[in-house]
Amino acid sequence: MSKKQISILGCGWLGLPLAKHLLSKQYSIKGSSTSNNKKSILDAAGIEPYIFKLGESNNEELYKDFLFGCDIIVINFPPRRIPNIANIYKEQMESILPYISQDQKVIFVSSTSVYQNTNDWVTETLENKPEKESGKAVLEVENLLKSHSKSNLTILRLAGLIGYDRVPGRFLANKKEVANGKAPINVIHQDDCIGLIEAIIERDAWGEIINGSADEHPLREEFYTLAAKKEKLTPPEFKETKSIQFKKISNTKSKTLLNYNYKYPDPLILVR
Repeated sequence: MSKKQISILGCGWLGLPLAKHLLSKQYSIKGSSTSNNKKSILDAAGIEPYIFKLGESNNEELYKDFLFGCDIIVINFPPRRIPNIANIYKEQMESILPYISQDQKVIFVSSTSVYQNTNDWVTETLENKPEKESGKAVLEVENLLKSHSKSNLTILRLAGLIGYDRVPGRFLANKKEVANGKAPINVIHQDDCIGLIEAIIERDAWGEIINGSADEHPLREEFYTLAAKKEKLTPPEFKETKSIQFKKISNTKSKTLLNYNYKYPDPLILVR
């Protein structure tokens, strides 16, 4: 039996290595980018390249061709941090949604920003009340996709992305008066993001919402201080705060449903 065809919408920091990994597993891959410079990179990797920006006019034929014949669509582009972010992100998704068949399987790479701070563990069953505009935008698109085809849609909510050129030591280096130093953090390595997506595909885990986060949740102050020192940068200075705001993302469902073992369960290993 031949391997499935997969279209990856957004071949950036996560999408490109994901595409290369799935190619190595004998999947047939189409990949999209907004940059003309990416076309030769995708082509050289063996990925059928498509260059377009969602929401622009006259892209209908490109959308159709990009999605035609594919068994699985991985939607993997985050909302841009711009004014009116929620409406723009939703409009971008609405532009391509009519060309996604209800028979096609969809993985939407979402974010744990859809969850509010609870000062406790957070699971996939929590009623979402996002506090940031990016979280509100992502939740809007989750709901839009659910209304299109809930049974063939799996939403993968990823924690903060780290690994390779996303070096956490640079995130807060040299900063002063940083808040929430005693709050636990939620991060996930790029390799585990790819591993979870592959596991969803291989196990036919459709109609699900799944969190992706490392097992351990070190304190923000400890993690980013060690991370900066490892890069020989000035560590951030944290201020004392009377109360902290946090959430701890549970990854239990990802491990039980997908039988997935995280490659980087303890983020401190990466920064020591």
